[in-house]
Amino acid sequence: MKARGFLAAALLTISTAAFAQDRRDVRLADDISRTLQRYPQLSIFDDISAQVENGVVTVTGKVTMPYKKGDVERQIKRIDGVRDVRSTIEVLPVSIFDQQLRYRIARAIYGNPSFWNYASMPNPPIHIIVENGRVTLAGVVNSNVERMLARSLATGFGELSVTNALKTDAEVARTH
Repeated sequence: MKARGFLAAALLTISTAAFAQDRRDVRLADDISRTLQRYPQLSIFDDISAQVENGVVTVTGKVTMPYKKGDVERQIKRIDGVRDVRSTIEVLPVSIFDQQLRYRIARAIYGNPSFWNYASMPNPPIHIIVENGRVTLAGVVNSNVERMLARSLATGFGELSVTNALKTDAEVARTH
C-alpha cells in the first residue's frame, strides 16, 4: 500500500518537473525569438530557426555573411537559461548572380500589393534564400493563396529552381 503511494508521488514529481522544464524551454524559446528579431543584421535574405530542449538550443539556417553566424551564436549563448548551443548555421556562398536574384525576387514579392502589409513590417515574414541560383522561400504567410502567389512571383528571373517552404498561420498554429 505504501509503495503505491510512493510511486504515485514519484510520478507526480517527475511529471511536474518535466512540465516545469517545458515551461522554461518555452520561455527560453520566446527569449531567443526576441533576441533574433532585435538583431538588426538579419534580413529577409537570412533564415534562422532554433529549437530548445532542456536548455540546449539547436540553431539551424542560412545567412549571407560569416559574421552573422558568429553573432547569432554569441547572442543566444548570453541568454539566461541557455545551457549549450549547437549550431548548424550555414553561410551562403558569395555570388553576384545570387545577390541580384535575391533583390529581384524581393522586389517582385514585396512590391506586389498583396504583400504590402508584410513589406511594412519591421521583420517581414517571407525570407528569400538563394544558393547557387536555387531559391527557397521560407517563413509564414496568412493563407495558401499568398503562399502560391509568392512562389509564382519568385519565378522567371533566371533561377534554377524555386522551393516553396512557406507555411500558413494555420499550419504553424497546429505545430505549436
